[in-house]
Amino acid sequence: MPQAIREKLILAGIALVSALIASVGLRQIPALAAIETWVMDLRVATVLPAEPQHPDIVFVAITEETLERFPYRSPVDRRFMAELVRTLEQRGARGIFIDMLFDQPTEADKDAELKTVLAGVKVPLAISYGLPGPELTETQVEYMDGFLPPASRAFANLLRDPVDSVVRWIYPGGPLPDGGFLAGAGPGLLRQLGYTVPEFGMDKALAYRGRPDSETPAFRQFPAHAVKLLPAAWFKDKIVIIGVDLSDRDRHRTPFVADSLSGGTIPGALIHAHAMAQLMDGREAPDRSLASAFLAALAAALAGVALGRWEVPLWARVAIGVGIAVAVFAGGTWLFHEGGPMLPAMPPILALGFGLWMTDIHSHRQERDQRRFIQAAFSKYLSPALLDELVKDPSKLSLDPKRREMSFIFTDVAGFTTISESMDAAALADVMNRYLDGMVKVIFAHGGTVDKFIGDAVFAIFNAPKDMENHALKASACALALDAFATEFLGAELAAGRSFGLTRIGIHTGFASVGNFGAQERFEYTALGDAVNTAARLEGLNKYFGTRVAMSGATADGAAAQPRRPIGRIVLKGKTEPIRVYQPVSAREAESDFIKAYLAAYELMDRGDPAALEAFRDLARANPEDGPTRLHLDRLEAGEASSLVVMHDK
Repeated sequence: MPQAIREKLILAGIALVSALIASVGLRQIPALAAIETWVMDLRVATVLPAEPQHPDIVFVAITEETLERFPYRSPVDRRFMAELVRTLEQRGARGIFIDMLFDQPTEADKDAELKTVLAGVKVPLAISYGLPGPELTETQVEYMDGFLPPASRAFANLLRDPVDSVVRWIYPGGPLPDGGFLAGAGPGLLRQLGYTVPEFGMDKALAYRGRPDSETPAFRQFPAHAVKLLPAAWFKDKIVIIGVDLSDRDRHRTPFVADSLSGGTIPGALIHAHAMAQLMDGREAPDRSLASAFLAALAAALAGVALGRWEVPLWARVAIGVGIAVAVFAGGTWLFHEGGPMLPAMPPILALGFGLWMTDIHSHRQERDQRRFIQAAFSKYLSPALLDELVKDPSKLSLDPKRREMSFIFTDVAGFTTISESMDAAALADVMNRYLDGMVKVIFAHGGTVDKFIGDAVFAIFNAPKDMENHALKASACALALDAFATEFLGAELAAGRSFGLTRIGIHTGFASVGNFGAQERFEYTALGDAVNTAARLEGLNKYFGTRVAMSGATADGAAAQPRRPIGRIVLKGKTEPIRVYQPVSAREAESDFIKAYLAAYELMDRGDPAALEAFRDLARANPEDGPTRLHLDRLEAGEASSLVVMHDK
């Protein structure tokens, strides 16, 4: 599989795992789940979209002022309740829900009056009912069974969160001892009124209704003792919920507790009002499903992965990550305030962090693997200083083949194949190891890369794999240093009575492809191209020129500071265009009388001046061992008259 595709799959996997951990794992960690729930509640409490007071629901409250009118506070005076129900029916109420338990006798005549009124009400009626349990005894339930009309009974239970006792769901109803089913107050009354209320389970989330403003409640509310004095139109065709609004009775925690110093509790009757309004309007609570949490987390995880791959300073990455987290929270809050969905807060923030963290781990592992690869693959090819630099910053290294300008050095030991045949294996290994070790040290000292050994030959590259300024100049300086080492090494071997050969060196600068080349099972880092071949051929031409180092004009152009003398314009075998070839010399040699005289003679030859012949004869008499002088003297005496040399071999 291609590396690029594999990398994309790994990053996609990191995003997927981060999203799963953040969304699924969040629900398994109570502390994190509690934070997410609190954030959701805070949005409901602070930025719930404003809505007009519900037009069809009215809350009639039994208040402290109401109870002051009776000789006892509890139970509420039954005659007062009977008159209240009759008044609401006369005022044209569309339906009535009484959120009170009539579970014990009071004054007999008042009890009888209320029982008669409840049995004779013509409008749909729902009255709180319960079963034996922690809050009701068998006796209390028996009393309700005899007091309440069966058709008006409804469970007024509230579904509280077991963790924080906040009411977040609508109670659909529950089973009766005889095997029947009794609906909850809201669904039961609405079905009596003709509303289509689909069946639902205990997981029906409650969508609290927003207030018109901070001073106006979500539902119109009137004190029960004032109903007779109020206009009938205020109750006509309304669903009237009767319940207590007292500080010490029937108050329950709601999401509004997240932003309430007083505890955020509201009367149970109002919670039923919110539930009825939701069912009547067909609204759904903000989506808190696992699917929505996962999708939001996945989007944030992808952002975390992208941030983790972005090459920016650590402080910038932290700042951007915090900014994204704040944007996720603020954006979700704003969207909910504008009537949009309730986007989860913690899953995307956690996924962002997980994605960033896991990508960072992956990147560090890649860096470690890359460092190990660089050290293993290039420890024998690069200078220690260059290798350390690449290990610290692998981005400076590119192993994918690419075309670039480089300078190349080829070296070879003349006649060494014949010499090696006379050596045993141990002696051959000893001399070659000492020779190549010295050559490599010289190349490394000049910042070059050892591409390969081919027997006794050495191939070195400058300007790869890392960019190198003035690579032509450094390559030419390296060639002179190699020549000095090889000359000294040859002298030492001969002095010790051992055979060795003369080292010849070719230098050329040009464009070639460099990178990893090879087969599926094995590859090597190398350079390929005509420029490489030219460097190798220049090394071989030293034998013809009578030199040890031959440098192309392309290298000379890039190494203006390197002293040299021209050898000629050489047409290599198989080529049609000549290349300029030079012999690099030391600064001291460049100032010598002989080199100055050579340059003058070469200029005469290059112009085709017949005086060039005598000039080269003078040079030959002064230095009969000089190879370029002997080359051109032989050519001029053979009738040639320019610096153009056409090679018929090599």
